[in-house]
Amino acid sequence: MKTAAELAAVLVLASYGNVALAQDVDTQAFKAADMEMMKNMDSAPYTGNADVDFRLHMIPHHEGAIAMARVALKYAKDVDTKRLAQNIIDSQEKQVAGMQTWLRKHGH
Repeated sequence: MKTAAELAAVLVLASYGNVALAQDVDTQAFKAADMEMMKNMDSAPYTGNADVDFRLHMIPHHEGAIAMARVALKYAKDVDTKRLAQNIIDSQEKQVAGMQTWLRKHGH
C-alpha cells in the first residue's frame, strides 16, 4: 500500500498533467486559428487597387482575430480577457461585414 505522501505526490503530478493538457488544448486552438488566418491572408489575391487589396487582406486578418477571440472566450479565466475577446468579436464582425459589402458594391 502506498503511503499518504506517495499518494499526495501522485495526485499532484496528475493535476500538473491535467494543467499541461489544458494548456496544450488552448495553445493548439490558438495556433490553429493563427495558421488558418495566415493561410487565408496569403491566398488573398492582389489586384493592384489599394482600396480592394486592403479589404481583401484585412478580411482574413479580422476573421483570424475573431477566431482567436473565440478561443479566448472558451479557455480564458479572466473576466477582462473574456470582455476584450467579446468586444473584438463584436467590432470585427461588423468591420468584416462592412468590407464585404464595400467589395460587392465595387464589383469584387
